[in-house]
Amino acid sequence: MEKTYEYKSQHGSDFSIKIGKLAEQTNGECIIRRGDTILLVTAVASDKPREGIDFFPLICDYQEKLYAVGKIPGGFIKREGKATDDAVLISRQMDRPLRPLFPENFYNDVQVIATPFSVDEDNEPDCMTTIGASIALGISDIPFFGPVAAVNVGYVNGEFVVNPNMNQREKTSLNLTVAGTADAINMVEAGANELSEEEMLEAMMIAHEEIKSMCAFIQTIIDDIGKEKMEVEKEVETELQRKIKDKYTEEIKNSIRTTDKVKREDDIFKIEEACKEDFLEEYPESEDEIHKTVDSIMKKEVRRMISIDKIRPDGRKMTEIRPLSAEVGLLPRTHGSGLFKRGQTQVLSVLTLGSPGEEQVIDSMNRKEVTKRYIHQYNFPPFCVGDIRPLRGPGRREIGHGRLAERALIPVLPDQSDFPYTIRVVSEVLSSNGSSSQASICGSTLALMDAGVPIKKPVAGIAMGLIKEDDSISILTDIQGLEDHLGDMDFKVAGTKDGITALQMDMKIAGINREVLKDALYDAKQARFKILDVITGAIEKPRDDLSKYAPRIFSIDVDPEKVRDVIGSGGKTINKIIDATGVKIETEDDGHITVASNDGDSGKKAIEMIKSIVTNPKAGDIYEGEVKRIMNFGAFVEIAIGKEGLLHISQIDTKRTEKVEDVLSVGDKIRVKVTDIDRQGRINLSRKALLIEEKEKSNKED
Repeated sequence: MEKTYEYKSQHGSDFSIKIGKLAEQTNGECIIRRGDTILLVTAVASDKPREGIDFFPLICDYQEKLYAVGKIPGGFIKREGKATDDAVLISRQMDRPLRPLFPENFYNDVQVIATPFSVDEDNEPDCMTTIGASIALGISDIPFFGPVAAVNVGYVNGEFVVNPNMNQREKTSLNLTVAGTADAINMVEAGANELSEEEMLEAMMIAHEEIKSMCAFIQTIIDDIGKEKMEVEKEVETELQRKIKDKYTEEIKNSIRTTDKVKREDDIFKIEEACKEDFLEEYPESEDEIHKTVDSIMKKEVRRMISIDKIRPDGRKMTEIRPLSAEVGLLPRTHGSGLFKRGQTQVLSVLTLGSPGEEQVIDSMNRKEVTKRYIHQYNFPPFCVGDIRPLRGPGRREIGHGRLAERALIPVLPDQSDFPYTIRVVSEVLSSNGSSSQASICGSTLALMDAGVPIKKPVAGIAMGLIKEDDSISILTDIQGLEDHLGDMDFKVAGTKDGITALQMDMKIAGINREVLKDALYDAKQARFKILDVITGAIEKPRDDLSKYAPRIFSIDVDPEKVRDVIGSGGKTINKIIDATGVKIETEDDGHITVASNDGDSGKKAIEMIKSIVTNPKAGDIYEGEVKRIMNFGAFVEIAIGKEGLLHISQIDTKRTEKVEDVLSVGDKIRVKVTDIDRQGRINLSRKALLIEEKEKSNKED
């Protein structure tokens, strides 16, 4: 039976929910509509867990459909294929607030799919996927501690805007997405133009007020038609687990307390091997249980040490940052490079500059053609954590971390009119023990300044953590891998000394309140300032000059009607310039022309050639021309590509010229002066006038 529910928002971002119309074989489904944006969100779970599984296999997918915006996919196949980066990021954004809201020991496969059927310009589908997923899961028989909702917040003309429309998104200095339950926030994603901690906190609280209202609405739907939930078996402590705890807890405690990640992992491995020797004969086929038990003891002890004893595994204070170092200019042939190290996390960022035509063109659901001038990519090879695995393309994590770093640095990049380069930065994680995404932001700041990119300010990032045991809450600055893995929060904050440029927060518990967020933001600010001091200690400001291996880019704005003259019939004119100078030339319909060259001289020459094409000659102008044709009465000299003038035989030399061929040959390069241009636009030239001027000048000097 179909049912429809209407949500009325105080901010004007109403939406409707229809249930029971489509996808009837799912555990739960809904159609969510806001404006003309319509999504089908489905939730399906397996009847029972896979044998031997000890983790929760949740899959969240947002699959773009270009028919939703009336577009046909590009390329030869004309079909959606590999998920775009934007689709991957929306899938992650849907996954992150849902994942902590499933019960422990629930190991059934669960898949949530959001499919956009129609998308308008004003209503972005990203937050709608989370709302729809919350409803589909909430009304299903899948165990889920929702509801959860998500909202976008912008900052336009000094005011916060909930779920901004297209025009507002173009003007906003904040792109914030917040998700959470009625009680707390559990996911944040943001890019900002140096907003203060107080402004960011206010924006999150405004978002949470709307989330509370939406969660109450979703709960009415669940109360109305929700199914009875599956039972989840509670885990009971076994005899083997008790024996391992009794014998090895102290050894595990001692192994945890070290700054060396490799040593800690080696010690834990040895403890597991000792457990196997002790218990496998008595408890055969219990290797997985031994591993889980050791891991459980380690988790409980780390959390107890931090929350009760206020001691971190490596002995640091709660707000203490691991040792920092920064270097630039490591790679001689690249355009810029920076190496940043924080504890055992080490990232090398490498920068390449290209012409404007090398911008990334994205085939997306946006109706306008989307291009990216700044491209930040993040790689996490297996050796950085001592692993072995096949090399594949970037996964969701790599794409997400790359986009976070990109967001953090975009606000400080120079305007394209001042620095017309395409910029690609690749961050290679060489060693990882937590917070590699934030280290990539620091390394990339170094690489940008090393390359001579005139960024407005340096940017640094720090990852904050949290351990919550009953009423005890411990906020950790600069979390290492163990604290991230066993903790309750990963809160990444990036920015300059003047404000925040990017945020990302994920929770493993239901969420956190305003006071915890406020304290975490304050501690992150203090840590960010210390890191920025290390960055500017390595390189105080962007270099004055680009690398000698970087292309030189020149630009010129011409009358749009003249662009066709620069291109010429079939590209003949522009190809002549390219052949003569070896440059790359890109033209735009508005008359903006850019020239990229490997050296300054060839670029300047190409610009001069373009100027000569688009500038109408006038009497008195002097040109370096080429003799193209010889006639009885004179020679035709090309003074610019596509522009010729007549050098009459009487104007070739100061003395009488009997035959043109006595002085000139086809292909000769000569200096000529424009004497006049007749009504038909015919250009008359003189070489004789320049020779006379040179002789008079020489006589004066003598």
